[in-house]
Amino acid sequence: MSDARKDTIDFGFEEVRTADKQERVRQVFDSVARDYDRMNDAMSAGLHRVWKDMAITKLNPQPGERLLDVAGGTGDIARRFVRAADKVRRRRGGAPARAVICDINDEMLLAGIDPRKDSGLDLTRVCGNAEALPFGDAQFDAVTIAYGIRNVTDRRAALREFHRVLKPGGRLGVLEFTTPPEPLIRKAYDAYSFAVIPRLGGAIAGDRDSYRYLVESIRRFPKQDQFAQMMRDAGFAGANWTDYSAGVTAFHTGWKIA
Repeated sequence: MSDARKDTIDFGFEEVRTADKQERVRQVFDSVARDYDRMNDAMSAGLHRVWKDMAITKLNPQPGERLLDVAGGTGDIARRFVRAADKVRRRRGGAPARAVICDINDEMLLAGIDPRKDSGLDLTRVCGNAEALPFGDAQFDAVTIAYGIRNVTDRRAALREFHRVLKPGGRLGVLEFTTPPEPLIRKAYDAYSFAVIPRLGGAIAGDRDSYRYLVESIRRFPKQDQFAQMMRDAGFAGANWTDYSAGVTAFHTGWKIA
């Protein structure tokens, strides 16, 4: 069943009306946008940068490709993609890569603008909903979403949209916090997440509650094999995942064959 057809849906550990989740999530990211990068560094001890680098290496950007980065307000993934493709272009030639950063939250898009980091890169920013992307069919060589899919109300609809806007032969990469499969690691991760991350949110961003929601939303997200099956149901071939840092986060990939 599509998530949008249910009367209620998870908002962290809270059950809310399905129609209300999108606005509740928007309020969270309006609150945390200004300090989002600093909080990511504090929460992960900088590991989120390593995970993003590993994901881009696996995605293998090429000259001339066009990326759609959904929920990509910070621009982290889009910049990495274009720069990686340009390294290949300097060796082999070809056209520069391009990236469209799409985020439902305009505060996140604004917070992600950095003229120094963006210099020399072909980046476009668009405010749009992952469940109804404002792009035509078969427009992109790759679609990514990093640490955003768990905040989408109807994940199945979003996956279908990702498939729709990809060109045949295009690939999807989903980087998301997940559930470590090893019980001892999972227990330690839970203890750290619930005891430390909301406190960091209070100290750095002045918003403990939003970061408690973000921790809770990870626990409600489907496990790796379940999400891979959702990708297959949306039409992606070869859907699989790679665990990073013992399964604290995972990178899911899949291909649009036709």
